[in-house]
Amino acid sequence: MINIKDGLLRTVFLLTLFCGGQVQQIGPLQPVVVMVDDDIVLPCQLEPPVNAVSMTMEWGRPDLEPRFVYVWHDGQELLADQNQAYKGRASLSIDRLKLGDLSLNLYKVTISDNGRYRCFIPKLNKEYFVELLVGAVSSPGISLAGIHKANSAVMLDCRSKGWYPEPEVVWLDSEGNLLSAGPTETVRGPDDLYTVSSRVTVEKRHSNNFTCRVQQKDINQTRETHIYVPEDFFVAQSNCAASITFSVLFGFMFVLAVALFLWKRRQNEIERSREELLENLENMKSRLTAELESREEEQKCMAQVIETLKELNNGLKKQKEELMVQSQETGRLVGENESKVKSVEKEVTDKEGDKTANKAQGYLKIKEIITQTNWNLEERKREHQQLHINTERLMKSTMDEVKIITERKKEVEKQMKDIEKQREEIESKLQSKRGGRLL
Repeated sequence: MINIKDGLLRTVFLLTLFCGGQVQQIGPLQPVVVMVDDDIVLPCQLEPPVNAVSMTMEWGRPDLEPRFVYVWHDGQELLADQNQAYKGRASLSIDRLKLGDLSLNLYKVTISDNGRYRCFIPKLNKEYFVELLVGAVSSPGISLAGIHKANSAVMLDCRSKGWYPEPEVVWLDSEGNLLSAGPTETVRGPDDLYTVSSRVTVEKRHSNNFTCRVQQKDINQTRETHIYVPEDFFVAQSNCAASITFSVLFGFMFVLAVALFLWKRRQNEIERSREELLENLENMKSRLTAELESREEEQKCMAQVIETLKELNNGLKKQKEELMVQSQETGRLVGENESKVKSVEKEVTDKEGDKTANKAQGYLKIKEIITQTNWNLEERKREHQQLHINTERLMKSTMDEVKIITERKKEVEKQMKDIEKQREEIESKLQSKRGGRLL
């Protein structure tokens, strides 16, 4: 039924889409800048503002197949033809739709989200374009590349990894003047991020502070790193002792740079491991919460069973009362029979005439009374037996249910205690990890 419904809605949407007239473009392209992994809102506002909850609208990218980023129709989203790259990452705000705001919420932005987006409202024959520019930045690092003994110059190397779009690299002296550097080397990785490197040769100045600046003007992002080169590095090396000194200093700086690189990589690995652990703990917490909810449902079911057992118990009480009434009735019948027998014996004794004939008639009456009484008693006996069987059946059913529900209740209570304990442990770990990250 869901697929059929989506198909009908999609058909209605396409008919609405292609049966309109000339489309009116609203405004020029508006570049929106966002960093990788951040969330962004792509603007689209109706003028004048009108309630758009029941309207049909489309957010799309003409360069994709399918082009649909998000489709809204008659108060609900259509996901059947949505591009897989945007599954679970796009949404609209109902509150904003009521105010004519069709802006798209886009979550966890990636480099592949770069592009031109179209907000299209078929009913109004209007479309609005937004250019999304996704950026990625990182800080550069400077290292000593070598020394020119002939002119006492020092070569510096600057490298920065993880940029988008492709940035440029410039070198500056302490006064902010541009330095003449070699061509920037650029490498684009499989993740579409750029790694840039640049080398410059500097001579001794009154202030040997130098800056490597990596910048991307389109996203208005700049990162820079400074380095101070000791004056001894600019002294011409003319003897073995000086060469040894330079070699030692260069080796020390190289070791320091390697150690810094390894430390930073280790910190990144630790941070990634911590993030993965936090994610796993959150997933475990969610699963335990779901399990706890399931156990709570079981408790509700057991409460219903307990109510059933109470009803069975009430049935047993009624059966018992009926048995007591039947027993009293049987006793009453026995008493009546005894009275009738005594009455007949007295009548036979007191009656005048042939004593033998009188006794015969008396015995016949007694026999008739006894037969009728026996029949009534047998009927009562059968009723008592049936009631007894029903009572035994109800008692057995009740005891069986009590036993089952008691065992299950103990098991569920134990499971709930275990789950609650695990949740407390996970919550403690989460707080500890989050606290460690903040520190």
